[in-house]
Amino acid sequence: MKDEVRAFVIAQLQDMNYDVDGIDDDTTLGPAGVDLESLALADLSVRVEDKYGVRFSDDESEQLALMTVGEFTTEVAGRVAQQV
Repeated sequence: MKDEVRAFVIAQLQDMNYDVDGIDDDTTLGPAGVDLESLALADLSVRVEDKYGVRFSDDESEQLALMTVGEFTTEVAGRVAQQV
């Protein structure tokens, strides 16, 4: 599941016109990494929520910016697994 989520996240970043070359599990979503701004991070979160049926609270948005791609995909995959 984690690989599927990671592929989806990378595809969405590319769709949002972010350069995905060189992104790996250690790349942060926020500054010094993918460099998603708050609006772009919210957009990515909504896309993931719509695809996988998971929800992120408003309080979590700041935490998401500090996560790496690997941490984010692990978090999403874990939430999906809890729904089953």
